[in-house]
Amino acid sequence: MNQIPSPTSSRTTVLVSGGSIAGPAVAYWLNRYGFHVTLVERNDGTRTGGQAIDIRAVAIDVVEKMGLLEAIREQRTDMRGASSLDAAGVEISSSSEFTFSGGVIDNDDVEILRDDLGQILYEATSDDVEYLFGDSVTELSETAHGVEVAFEKNPRRSFDFVIGADGLHSRVRKLAFGPEADYVHPVNIREGVTNYAAIFSVPNYLGLDRWQVARLTDESLTLLYVAKQNTVSRAMLRVLATDLDYGYRDKAQQKQIVADYFAADRQWIMPQLIESMWQAEDFYFDSMSQTRMDRWSNGRVALVGDAAFCPSAMSGQGTSVALVGAYVLAGELAAADGEFAAAFENYELEIRHFVENNQQLPFLVRNYNFGSAESMDPAAIATQSPLFLDIVNGYPLKDYSTHDRQPASA
Repeated sequence: MNQIPSPTSSRTTVLVSGGSIAGPAVAYWLNRYGFHVTLVERNDGTRTGGQAIDIRAVAIDVVEKMGLLEAIREQRTDMRGASSLDAAGVEISSSSEFTFSGGVIDNDDVEILRDDLGQILYEATSDDVEYLFGDSVTELSETAHGVEVAFEKNPRRSFDFVIGADGLHSRVRKLAFGPEADYVHPVNIREGVTNYAAIFSVPNYLGLDRWQVARLTDESLTLLYVAKQNTVSRAMLRVLATDLDYGYRDKAQQKQIVADYFAADRQWIMPQLIESMWQAEDFYFDSMSQTRMDRWSNGRVALVGDAAFCPSAMSGQGTSVALVGAYVLAGELAAADGEFAAAFENYELEIRHFVENNQQLPFLVRNYNFGSAESMDPAAIATQSPLFLDIVNGYPLKDYSTHDRQPASA
């Protein structure tokens, strides 16, 4: 019988690997249900940088249950204002080489910068969850009574079970399930051509006023936006490549890839953007990929968020699906009263259909009209396809509130 001590009778210990979104979210709920949670994060603190992300539909209900909706709305990007591209300082004359589009970001979703959401989740958990920053898992060894975990820096420890919430390149998934290549698959916009994105902070070169501007060419998409009353300005550059080989933690190598890709593009403000990229400390680069797995648990190890079911940034749903997954995983562990095998099975039964439907969204984006910058915007797609709204609203939250406990101190 695959059973662990009930959190109501003794302190069940859980290691969560990953401190971005899914990790702190599942830690929040586990702590609320009485588990003793330790979270290990490779970075030396909460993560900085990243794109503007959406919390929509059922995920808004999750953050409301967490009591965080008001704080999140206070930090929303608030990109509203100017009424034309001219007002944003952009030349919009016709060109055979590239086109511009742009506009306000103002819809029923809650849009927030990824690092702002991460900080809110950290502050909601830091008093009750033990954080191990600047470290990562190197070995997992399951025993009859738990999982022995080796870290890069901290001493070995034993936990009742481990949750991998450490993203697309999950170390926990590799240790417990096998090679990344078996599970991570690029979402190609053209046959054999992979879509990569570089995201980093830049000066507000265009003097944008609560606005976003997209520049589209045959081989690239450049998105610029400002947020938080114009105090934050970020760029997203799309790179199309075949069989690109790079180290996903080698930022210098990744920046060189982007610089080489745009070396011949001297128009518009591309030279300034590349110059800013070299200085950016919050630079991020990765493929637009999905994680697809037949199961999200193996023994006492389970996965959540991008580690388990990344739908890719092209879906516009990565954050929302991660928040829902964290809520359900923790809730099923509490509801199973320590029977982790049943909890993990119920977790999959609850949301696999929702997850797999959301993983179809990038292909809806691609097939809708990938020849325009607007086709990257899920809100624009929603106006064209009711299917989008059906999918993002496609899971009614289960109520786990009867398992709430007084939050435990780490």
